[in-house]
Amino acid sequence: MQKVPYKKYALGLAIAAGSASTFAVGPDYTALTAGIDFGTTTAAILAVAALLAVVLVSKKGAKMILGFIGR
Repeated sequence: MQKVPYKKYALGLAIAAGSASTFAVGPDYTALTAGIDFGTTTAAILAVAALLAVVLVSKKGAKMILGFIGR
């Protein structure tokens, strides 16, 4: 009879497989997120990102123009 090299892990695998179905659904956060309007939240996040993009693009453009001048 051959030895099964992973025999000691069989119990842990069985427990993990059995308990995986218990947590498959996940928590319900509808009570916490019901009062949040994600439309305005998304708009605010995009506005901040656009502001940062404008700053970085204008900085890069100023460096390019100063490079063309020869400074």
